[in-house]
Amino acid sequence: MDLLLELLLLFLAYLLGAVPTGLVLGKAVKGIDVRKEGSGNIGTTNVWRVLGWKLGVTTLLLDVGKALVAVVIFPAIAMGVLPAFAVLVGAAVLLGNFFNIFLGGRGGKGAATSLGVFLGLAPVPMVITFAVFGVVIGTTRIVSLGSITGAVLLPILVALLHGVGALFVMTLIISTLVIVKHRANIKRLMAGTEPRFGKGKKT
Repeated sequence: MDLLLELLLLFLAYLLGAVPTGLVLGKAVKGIDVRKEGSGNIGTTNVWRVLGWKLGVTTLLLDVGKALVAVVIFPAIAMGVLPAFAVLVGAAVLLGNFFNIFLGGRGGKGAATSLGVFLGLAPVPMVITFAVFGVVIGTTRIVSLGSITGAVLLPILVALLHGVGALFVMTLIISTLVIVKHRANIKRLMAGTEPRFGKGKKT
């Protein structure tokens, strides 16, 4: 029975991670499909550019919040038998974001959802990573560079502060997926054509 409950919670975590917050807000509030505007991404940056800062911030907070709630509340409900259940919940939420069942398997780039997951699982590494993310964006105005920098830094900090157990393995896999999701941005960064925030539509 406990195992069935945990499997159900993992499935619910996946579905929660798959909720396309930016898409839902765009259609509900503005009647706009953000997949057809700007970069076509459903994440915070494109929502901000297309729909304005208020809906951009709302998207960010909801994406962070749904992930944080899952990794804090679901393990408390399960009180489980599976080892490292909170880590599995975090992985399920992020897989929902990356491979979205509601969007035909296509999802977001995972930055905001990762922030929520790791605030719950590894708050100190995540706070440090987010601070670096902010500095990079503040100095370069390139959001993708901040996300990629954070994806590289976070596994290092998790290894240093939490060891190389299940949490580190999950962090490494998720960070790799974040970087892969930014492969087009990496090409533009190398070519010097990646737009700065507020000056372009690609994210």
